[in-house]
This record gives sequence, structure tokens and C-alpha cells, in this order.
Amino acid sequence: MTQANKNIFYVLMIFAMASWGASWVNAKVLSSYINEYEMIVFRNFFTIITLAPVLIYSKNYFYINKRSLLLCIVASILMIAYMKCYFLGTKYGTASLGGALVTTLIPINTFLLMAIFYKKKIQRKDVFALILGGFGVLTILHVWTFNIEQIFTIHNLYFLCGSVLWALVTIVSARSTKTSPMVFSFYMYVIMTIITSIFFVDFSSINYSSFDSIFWINLFIVSVISTTFATTIYFVGIEKLGANEVSTFIFLVPFFAISLSAIFLKEHISSSIIIGTIMTLFAVKILNNIKIIKKQRN
Repeated sequence: MTQANKNIFYVLMIFAMASWGASWVNAKVLSSYINEYEMIVFRNFFTIITLAPVLIYSKNYFYINKRSLLLCIVASILMIAYMKCYFLGTKYGTASLGGALVTTLIPINTFLLMAIFYKKKIQRKDVFALILGGFGVLTILHVWTFNIEQIFTIHNLYFLCGSVLWALVTIVSARSTKTSPMVFSFYMYVIMTIITSIFFVDFSSINYSSFDSIFWINLFIVSVISTTFATTIYFVGIEKLGANEVSTFIFLVPFFAISLSAIFLKEHISSSIIIGTIMTLFAVKILNNIKIIKKQRN
């Protein structure tokens, strides 16, 4: 890939991360129109019909082996639970808190679960990073105020549970073999939609007349832009640039979530959220050996 093409792709990656950050704002807006299960169905419907052409164009098609399909079913159930936490957390809490807390906790929780399940050796730097990340999370949650009611609010619990559930989805998805990650995601969205439609959604009770332009704009962003577009760019980025370089862009997500929440939802962004987010991001950097600035070769 030429430097000019890389620069273009960097811009696309930044836009993709911005859309992931914006998805927290979108969920907050959509929570006033539909419930969590209805959002899963509507969001996934538009994601499926826009992701299918991408799979065909990229020649990934729709092949999935039996092992991956079973893992996909497990991941789908976990993902439904995550989406419930994600949606209700933003409904009762703030999009800025969710975007900061969940997106920074996911890689930390993934590391911890991998260490537990696969007995991964934890080095000294990892211990330092985990302690730093822990203090960062406590700072985001305003634990230093020692106000129990403020710390253990329902939305904080939803966000904490959501970060663990997404980490489990990540681990389960990683066990899939001989199946493209995009294909795996496609089937996960399909299975999620089928399960949710059968067991959790009463389509006749939905107030379709309340769906105005604000609803459709936010639904389009959260399904097509934040999911189909951003996911495609992310996976292509891993293929073209490498996982380590692409992972550095993840650091932008919480800051986009925080800034967009302040702009569009007029949310108050406390200093504790900003400081705590920086601490947890630095912990993620250490845990994953991410280099933000590369040394130039002579």
C-alpha cells in the first residue's frame, strides 16, 4: 500500500472510530423510541442487508463451518445480553460515561479472562497496567466521592456487565477457525435477529407512527455507518496495515463518544471521566504492547 493510499485509509479509520463513538449517542436517542430488543432487530436488519453485498464484493461469500456456526450461536446469545446492557446503560445513564467506561474496559477484561481461561503468564508490566486500569475505572465511576448511591447506580452496573459480555464475545469469536470474521459477524447478526424476533419482540405493539426523521437518521448511523461501514474498514485495516497499527485507532473511540455526547446531547463531561479514561487507555496500551508513535528506520 502506497503512502497516499495509507493516508486515505487513515482518514477512513478515523471516521470509522468516530462512528463507533457516535453509536453511544445514537443508542441514547433511540432509547426514547424503542426498547432494547426492538433496537437489536431494527439495527441488525439494516446491517444484514448492507453487509451482504460487502461480503459478495470482497469474495468472502457466506461459507461457515459447523464449529464456527456453533460458536456463532453462543456469541449471538452473549451479544444479545451485551446489547441489552449497552442500550439500558445509555438509556438510564449517559452516552459519554458508557463510551468511556465500556470501550476502555473491554480490552482489559479480555486480557484478564484470557489469562484466567488459558493460564496466560502475567508479567510485571501487566500487573502495573491492570492496577492503573483499575484506578482509571474507579475514577470514571467517581468512586473517590465515596457516595455509594452514585457508584452503584443501575447504569454503572449495566456498563460493567456489558464490558465483560463483550470480552466474552471477543474470546468466543476468536475460537472460530476457517471462517472470515466478517462472515462470522454476519451470521451472528442473523441469529441475533431470529432469536430476538421470536422470543422478545411483539411487532404489533411497536409505535411505528412515532418514527420521525431523527429516529431514522440515528438508526441509519448505528446500523449502516457504525456497524457495516466501520466493521468493514476495521477488518480491511487489519489485513492491509496489521492488527497492531489498527489497534491504535481504538484509542479514539472513547474520546469521540465523550465529545459527541457533549455536542449533541449537551451532557456534562466531568474531569473524572476524562482523567479516568486517559488512565485506562494508557493501561490498555501497556497490556497490548501498542506503540502509538513508531520509530523511523534509518
